[in-house]
Amino acid sequence: MKQWKTTNAYWVFLVLSGRSNAYLIRKGNQNVLVDTGKETAYKRLEKNLESLHVSKIDFLVLTHTHYDHCQNAKKMEEQFACKTIVSEKEKASVDNGYTPLPNGTIFISGLISKLGRLIARKPFEYSVFTPDLLLNGQMDLHDSDLDIKLIETPGHSAGSISIIIDNEIALVGDAMFGIFRNSVFPPFADNAYELIKSWRRLLNTSCHLFLPGHGKAIKRELLHQEYNKRKMDG
Repeated sequence: MKQWKTTNAYWVFLVLSGRSNAYLIRKGNQNVLVDTGKETAYKRLEKNLESLHVSKIDFLVLTHTHYDHCQNAKKMEEQFACKTIVSEKEKASVDNGYTPLPNGTIFISGLISKLGRLIARKPFEYSVFTPDLLLNGQMDLHDSDLDIKLIETPGHSAGSISIIIDNEIALVGDAMFGIFRNSVFPPFADNAYELIKSWRRLLNTSCHLFLPGHGKAIKRELLHQEYNKRKMDG
């Protein structure tokens, strides 16, 4: 299981990978789960949390509410009684148990998105869950003695969130992808203009590493390179 550590001993564990990533942030005896993966990955998620001796989760943060990131949210709420945080902009989708698929940014992904919307809604639904906190702007978890900040990074979806840990590591959901060589641009995004502005927001932090919802960790240098190449669009 991949793991990272900040200067002030915040640990980040990759508790799901493959179709989509999920991460556990640990500081002392406090745990924050970021995303939950698809329903088919639940047993693997549960096993990996058990291997880390997780007996409680204080917060569940969803970077956004597309099905492949939140299908296990309801189960996590039931199992751990954690406080769930989502963007206020995606509350209506959560209440409906369905977040529309994002637009494609290239021909192939655009075709996939259109076909997905035409075929059926059911495969992309998730069990309705109840957020405890709604993000509007930014949110600090300082009240829990955690140097963790949640910020809006829209573009992939209107309510996309990034999690800034100790101002060193950012969990960015689908604001960028780590699956292409020398590129972080997502194959799916509802608003590319807003997405690139969100990259600037992330670069304005001191984070040196960005952990995406899909693929491998992304270094600051690559994000900066990609931003400079595409900033005229944002």
